[in-house]
This record gives sequence, structure tokens and C-alpha cells, in this order.
Amino acid sequence: MNWGHSSKPSPGRSSDQPPNPADSAGDVTGDVTGELKVQIRWLIRRDMPEVLAIEQSSFQQPWTEEDFLGFLRQRNCIGMVAEHNQQIVGFMIYELHKARLQLLNFATGVEFRKLGVGQQMLNKLADKLSQQRRQEILLEVRESNLQAQLFFKAQGFQAVRVMRAHYDDTTEDAYVMRFRIYETAADTVAFQPHNRIAFYDDAA
Repeated sequence: MNWGHSSKPSPGRSSDQPPNPADSAGDVTGDVTGELKVQIRWLIRRDMPEVLAIEQSSFQQPWTEEDFLGFLRQRNCIGMVAEHNQQIVGFMIYELHKARLQLLNFATGVEFRKLGVGQQMLNKLADKLSQQRRQEILLEVRESNLQAQLFFKAQGFQAVRVMRAHYDDTTEDAYVMRFRIYETAADTVAFQPHNRIAFYDDAA
């Protein structure tokens, strides 16, 4: 599964490019055909060739190795991989902030999509939240990338803000999506009169 990102990332900011139309959307709809059990662990340097292969097969404008290393050299940036039978089948890159986790990059290998790999990675990330410290996960997704929106919605994320004309290459908006360990009625109702995301329920 992938939702896209910028072609030239800069520390502290994540954005997306639409996925290649030829790509399978992976775990996007939550239609898991048979869960593949994976081990999720820290990304290490020797994983980079396999991570880059997944990246290049998932995005029209993939990150380079130097892009990955530029983020991972930051003290608050973490990389993790999903491994099955000693093969890397997915990865995620995220930042640690005082009260949240910011998901920057997320993908599974083409041949391992719709097997629950993405769901397991997000579950691992959600396990890092606590009521005492970091309480939410945030990400940005393009308005046109409905498949990614539906995937994250199925995992408990909600669209909470529209970022107008967010991208350098287009006037397209971005949705900020959020997962919280607990969500109050005030968190969701306050946004409803002002958003353009009502099609979620119709499309689901």
C-alpha cells in the first residue's frame, strides 16, 4: 500500500504525489485476502536496497537513498521495516514529536499487498501512543488519492483538516488525517460543517 510523497523531501515536512495508476493499491480498502504474518523491526543500513526497491515500485517520483538517509539522520526520525522469511515486504518512516507521531512515508511491496502488511505496520505504530505522552498519528494525503484515504479511514484515521493548494506541482489540496487513541465527539463534530470529505461515507 502507498499514498505518495514529495519527490524532493525536506526535513520536517511530508507531502505526496499520486501513486502510479498501474500500481496495486495494496491494503487500501481493508480487503485482506489472507494475512501475512510479519516481524516489524528497526530499519538498518543493510535493508536499504530492498526498501529502495519497494519505494521505486510504489511511487512515480521515489525518494533516493540520500533522501531516506537525510530523514533518518535526524534524531526524531525513525524507520521501521516489515519482514517475512528474511525478506523486507514493507516499511514506514515517521517523526517523533512531543504530542504526536508524523507518518512521512509508508509502502508495501507490490507482491505483498492485500495481505494485511500495512495494517500490521499501523498497529505497531499505534502501540507507541499513550495518554500520558504522544496521543495521535498525523499524515497528509492528496485529495485525489481516494484509495489511500479509504485505507487509512478503515484503520481508524479521520480527516481533520484541508490544506488548500498544498503542493508545489499542482493546485490540489491535501487532507490531514489523524488517528487518536481516544476521540471525543467534539473532535469530530466541530470539523464537519467546514470540510469537503463527506464523500468518505458514500465511497466506503
